[in-house]
Amino acid sequence: MRTIEIYDTTLRDGSQGEGVNFSLEDKLAVASRLDEAGVDYIEGGYPLSNPKDAQFFERASRIKFQTAKLCAFGMTRRRGVEASQDPGMRALLESNTPIITIVGKTSSFHVETVLGVSLDENLEMIADTVSYLTSEARNVFYDAEHFFDGWKLDAAYSLQTLRAAIKGGATRLILCDTNGGTLPTEIASIVTDVSKSVDVPLGIHCHNDCDVAVANTLSAINAGCVQAQGTINGIGERCGNADVISVVANLALKLSEFKVLTHGHGTDSGVKHLTELSRFVYETANMSYRPGQAFVGSSAFAHKGGMHVHAIAKSTKSYEHISPELVGNSRRVLVSELSGRSNIAAMVSRPDVKNDRNLLDKVLQKICRLENEGWQFEAADASFDLLVDRCAGTYHPQFEKVSYNVDVESSDSIEGTVRTEATVKIMVGNTVRHEVAEGDGPVNALDAALRKALALIFPHLKTMQLLDYKVRVINAQEGTAARVRVSIQSTDGERVWGTVGVSENVIEASWLALADSFHFFLAATCEARHQAPSHEGQRHPSVKS
Repeated sequence: MRTIEIYDTTLRDGSQGEGVNFSLEDKLAVASRLDEAGVDYIEGGYPLSNPKDAQFFERASRIKFQTAKLCAFGMTRRRGVEASQDPGMRALLESNTPIITIVGKTSSFHVETVLGVSLDENLEMIADTVSYLTSEARNVFYDAEHFFDGWKLDAAYSLQTLRAAIKGGATRLILCDTNGGTLPTEIASIVTDVSKSVDVPLGIHCHNDCDVAVANTLSAINAGCVQAQGTINGIGERCGNADVISVVANLALKLSEFKVLTHGHGTDSGVKHLTELSRFVYETANMSYRPGQAFVGSSAFAHKGGMHVHAIAKSTKSYEHISPELVGNSRRVLVSELSGRSNIAAMVSRPDVKNDRNLLDKVLQKICRLENEGWQFEAADASFDLLVDRCAGTYHPQFEKVSYNVDVESSDSIEGTVRTEATVKIMVGNTVRHEVAEGDGPVNALDAALRKALALIFPHLKTMQLLDYKVRVINAQEGTAARVRVSIQSTDGERVWGTVGVSENVIEASWLALADSFHFFLAATCEARHQAPSHEGQRHPSVKS
């Protein structure tokens, strides 16, 4: 088996992606997570480009990484300046990293047109730079920028640039598809040709402009490369880089001749923590998850079609290429108008529901009708749970709405001042509770008023809080009369659940989603605490946690 080195450049190349901006603390946190996962090399940035990267290397030098080696990134020396006198070289050496990655021009077009030097001078710049850094006891990786485009233009010159780096003492030659325009068959052919001409181990660095960066990386490894470079979640400039998550998962789970991330999380392979790592980087970069992302996306093992769910119930292999647990992900069954009875049965745990075909059909018909009106239950597990109970006749709410009112007052006397007040009247058993509260908006005010009305009877309600609130216009062609869908996520510190509400009135839609969240929480906690409501019968949770 061949061990493939994973070189992560999320903190440098990834941070060049549009909308990506890591703080110093972010970079340190990501570096620590990459080390825990078993990544071999972490490229921290270009120390001469900005103070933050210089500070990163200073701070990171105090961290004792378990498996990863830090790399500082830089360019070849300036033309007409000896490497020993170049400020860039000094900054790279002062970063105190064991490895320095140098990028150099490898395409004759870029040398003459972009860099503006002669072909011979470029070779001297490469050799002089690498030689100087290795003389200072640094291990040097050479990033051959625009290598594949340069090879197709003038293979002989591109090979000369690699030999210049070898002459200087480079220990890895990284072949870069910088423009992302090369296809897998070309990559494999060129890597094969290069490996016959040089005796230094090769690496691969691909951009995703043709949406084949992962395929290109795997092709290069099959052709002989020992190092794969990329970023977590494929973030990066333009269309991004090869996604380290997919590269690692494919190498570890699809290609049995390779070993990768073998040192992460103690004796546990870092492959099992790919989902966790992916989502950590999304959160740190303040980016939205990609539900359909291979291996680690929330939809990667989600099943919606009735035929699919029916088959999954018999064998997960029927519609899953791997077990989701291998990458730290989980299986999900969705309900929608495309669902069949199997979807509903898979979502509930109560035997009286799971085995009642008539009830399952009733739930399915209800879902189909509601989804036609704009409701969605894929991210609203709690609302689905309550819907099942309503259809089963086992729904016994802890409170019932009598009425609510929301007032919004805007005053010109104090610029920008908007006052929101909500009044809620509810029935709890035989008692009417009538409370008023102010908030930062209609939903916040309704939430505050409802809590006041319920707090004395259900003091444990203080552990519940809202995590997220989203509004989506369903039939935009209706203009201001369009129906809206409100989705709410809530938590009690241990569980997270989703609810949904739909109405032409955004406040009513918000109330429906908000009330469902309270109903779900109170029913579950009251049952757990054996606090039965005054009426007979208790609701039993139907959804698997």
